Amino acid sequence: MIDLVELGECGWLKQEDLLPHQDFREGAVDFALVIPFRMQRLRRAAQAFFASTATHVEYHEFCRTEAYWLDDFALYKTLEERHGGCAWNQWANGFPNRDAQALQEVTSSCAGEIGFWKFCQWCFARQWSKLRNYAHQKGVRIIGDVPIFVAFQSSDVWAHQELFELDEQGSPSVVAGVPPDYFSETGQLWGNPLYHWEAHEQTGFAWWIARLKHALNCFDLVRIDHFRGFSSYWEIPANAPTAIHGRWVQGPGEKLFDALAVALGDMPIIAEDLGIITQDVIELRDKYHLPGMRVLQFAFGDDESNHFLPHHYIENTIAYTGTHDNDTAIGWWNSASDKEKAFLQNYLETSGQTIQWDMMNALSASQANMVIYPLQDVLGLGGEHRMNYPGKSSGNWEWRFSWSQLKQEQTQLLAKISVEHNRASDY
Repeated sequence: MIDLVELGECGWLKQEDLLPHQDFREGAVDFALVIPFRMQRLRRAAQAFFASTATHVEYHEFCRTEAYWLDDFALYKTLEERHGGCAWNQWANGFPNRDAQALQEVTSSCAGEIGFWKFCQWCFARQWSKLRNYAHQKGVRIIGDVPIFVAFQSSDVWAHQELFELDEQGSPSVVAGVPPDYFSETGQLWGNPLYHWEAHEQTGFAWWIARLKHALNCFDLVRIDHFRGFSSYWEIPANAPTAIHGRWVQGPGEKLFDALAVALGDMPIIAEDLGIITQDVIELRDKYHLPGMRVLQFAFGDDESNHFLPHHYIENTIAYTGTHDNDTAIGWWNSASDKEKAFLQNYLETSGQTIQWDMMNALSASQANMVIYPLQDVLGLGGEHRMNYPGKSSGNWEWRFSWSQLKQEQTQLLAKISVEHNRASDY
């Protein structure tokens, strides 16, 4: 989120326009109130910014270099507000199909509103750059997450309709999801529009190249969520109530990644290769030397041949106790079957009293080049602190920590594990 206190310090907001800064950090303000508050203050900041006599060189340079997506985004947000937030294919005549005259008229008549949305993006980019530079100074790299699919209600789809599987009314004809799996008996009906891959190929995959370049300008590595969808993806009829009755359709595979390799050179990409993984997915991942993912919570339901057990890890792997989609280590342990508990206790030679540290230590001792521990596991928190529930519409992305939860002994244990397994570095 954009830091309103910094906007005030820059002179674009008055001090009386700001709520106490601590309120945002400690959660004392209801977020239902915070979002409208922020937008109102951002509008005041934008008005003050554009009314000033400064040349705004940095802002104009940002608008120039990011024009390939920023112009469409600002125009989209302006039209979305004008139409009360309804789906873009329900907008007034001329706007859904991007009639040139209609767009020119709104560009001229709503220049101030369009400028406001560009100002918001510039503020975010400016502050994100400062945060990333600060992280680098502290030896911290940032992994970004790039979902394979985008939302229908987005400037991406509105501005590039030919790249998506849409019907004559502009609605998705088929949508994305996954078949029944570990997380859901009916699969996961995501509802995102699917790509018209032949159209992408005709452009040399220009949209994807631009998307990955932008992500890598923001992050040090990017994890592509649902990597298997590049090999084959689950296509669901748009009117289906669940994800059960879909079909596998071949994705772009090597054609896309050959184009990305030429455009990007080195690809600091993590392939999220969880779920139903077939040999073609493995071959696609390995051809481009992309690290895959291993999740320790998935390791104890079978026998010692299980792919997720640490002794099977290879170096080019990112290993997790659990991802944002899993329960915390303690939460998982408390709900694990007797078979899973017995297997883990025997495999890790532990009683399970400090299960989260046992699991973290096992990952650290593995061959995986990178290990990731959710903060909930470091803090020793139970299932009530879970981050996300795949396939559910509520209870997601609400967890927050407070600085008082961080203890010196946690730091010492992490340092001890890292040193013992030669994972301590100066970055």
